[in-house]
Amino acid sequence: MRSSASSSSLLHAAEAENRFVSRRLLLSRGLRAFADGYVSLLLPIYLLSLGLSPFHVGVLATATLLGSGVLTLGVGFYAHRFKYRTLLLAAAALTVATGVGFATITDFWPLLCIALVGTANPSRGDASVFLPLEHAVLSGHVDDAERTAAFARYSLVGSLVGAFGSLAAGAPDLLVAKAGVDPKGALQAMFFLYAAIGASAALVYTTLPKEGHAARRRAAPLKKSKSMVYKLAALFSLDAFSGGLILDSMVVLWLYQKFELSTAVAGTIFLWAGILSAISYPIAVRIARRFGLVNTMVFTHMPSSAFLILVPFMPTLGWAIAMLLARSALSQMDVPTRTSYVMAIVPPEERPAAASVTTVPRTLASAAGPLVAGYLLAISSFGVPLIVAGCLKITYDFMLLFTCRNVKPPEELT
Repeated sequence: MRSSASSSSLLHAAEAENRFVSRRLLLSRGLRAFADGYVSLLLPIYLLSLGLSPFHVGVLATATLLGSGVLTLGVGFYAHRFKYRTLLLAAAALTVATGVGFATITDFWPLLCIALVGTANPSRGDASVFLPLEHAVLSGHVDDAERTAAFARYSLVGSLVGAFGSLAAGAPDLLVAKAGVDPKGALQAMFFLYAAIGASAALVYTTLPKEGHAARRRAAPLKKSKSMVYKLAALFSLDAFSGGLILDSMVVLWLYQKFELSTAVAGTIFLWAGILSAISYPIAVRIARRFGLVNTMVFTHMPSSAFLILVPFMPTLGWAIAMLLARSALSQMDVPTRTSYVMAIVPPEERPAAASVTTVPRTLASAAGPLVAGYLLAISSFGVPLIVAGCLKITYDFMLLFTCRNVKPPEELT
């Protein structure tokens, strides 16, 4: 009887800790998403206000992704030697330094260095060192049946809060109009806010429980799942390169060039895009339970890419926005399902490495996208990057369906 009561008490304690950790991670994800939401829109406008060209904007966006990729790769190789909380706190400190750096330095070459080593994100989606760390921690605190739903909640918070972060991109205009702040100073204030949000995330991470030595021993480099993880990493890289062509910063730059769209209006557009994406996450969970993770990834992604291809051909701004919003309603359903799939098909001890290896090539591949997009937008405002991105994404979908057709997650084997 005493043994049964003791086991029940331990079970309840473990469940309580799992809920606590999940909530902490959702809070940190929300904080970072809000900052990324407005920085991704203000970054190109801020850089242009410093006198930089669209090509330079693309170079800096590429640098942010390239630097994040290298840092995340290092985490993938060495995360098993450190406590996750320690690494997350270090990443939060880097966020603070990034915000202060962008707010106080205005020359291209120093900004390039900050972009390389910092955490600035040119897109509302998470493309930073936080991603594999939080994914590994979250997957270790849920069971197989709840894994996809947990990642859907994680993605929903990121998308929804990031959408409201996009709306905050209009704050500099308000500061200029209501408080008489000069435009450059108003934009710099938003980067100081970015630093403050990084400090807030650090406070959240300090509340995470410390991992014991046993937990650290469970982490290991890729072995059993190496072949499949490398295949997925290659496929995800193709998708990421095409995504790099249409980062929020690049789409804002195109809208700014073609339609002279203000940051306030752009923020409203991306607010609704984020809301539509957020609504799609719980829907993706239901679809995945019925049709499978891979089928959900592929057959929601294809029509979203078709909408993307149509955007440059729209005759008016209203129709272009309609196509972008239609794409947003479908394009992110593969995010929680993709993450859940990767975490499901690898052994638990290899999840940190798998998260990093599938994230880093995505980040590195996407780093080339803004550079190419910036060049294309510098010579034409038609929107060629959107067409190329849509075609590449459809190619990726067909290849993913073929590669994963016989590799099922545990919940789909029963």
